[in-house]
Amino acid sequence: MSQDLKCVVAGFGGQGSLFAGKVIATAGLMEDREVSWMPSYGPEMRGGTANCSVTLSDEPIGSPLMLDPNALIALNQPSFDKFLDTVVEGGVVVADTAMVPNVEERPGIEVIGIPATKMCEEAGLKGLGNIVLIGKLWATTGFCTRESLDAAIASVVPASKPEKLAQNRQAIELGINA
Repeated sequence: MSQDLKCVVAGFGGQGSLFAGKVIATAGLMEDREVSWMPSYGPEMRGGTANCSVTLSDEPIGSPLMLDPNALIALNQPSFDKFLDTVVEGGVVVADTAMVPNVEERPGIEVIGIPATKMCEEAGLKGLGNIVLIGKLWATTGFCTRESLDAAIASVVPASKPEKLAQNRQAIELGINA
């Protein structure tokens, strides 16, 4: 059985933090695990803050409220600054250094910075930095099987947009190999 994943995905509205959380949650569902996905966003939506908490567990989840995440995906500097100190010892932080220029280390926490937004722009995958960061988190933690991750992307990307499915798969690979 996999270790529980308690992840916060945070950024500005429009960066795909809620979508990223949905991909992670769906991967947990593909493995028949207990899953909690709780979105939170400001009234501005696009441009305002948006984050979600995702828990994948083999045991029942008592509450979707997460005070002690063991993973953080930070899509921008304000989100990195806000949530970094909530990550528990032994946790992992994956940050988009194109949007988080001041990546700070923390004792007992693995902080990984990759320029996800820049990587996507160079690969013609504009707007998929969130998916690149999921790939990096997966490569670091193995929060699900690769088959479940691929199936989750196929499930969450609308069938009416087959070109988006191929792009999301390419973005996952960029993150895994970063």
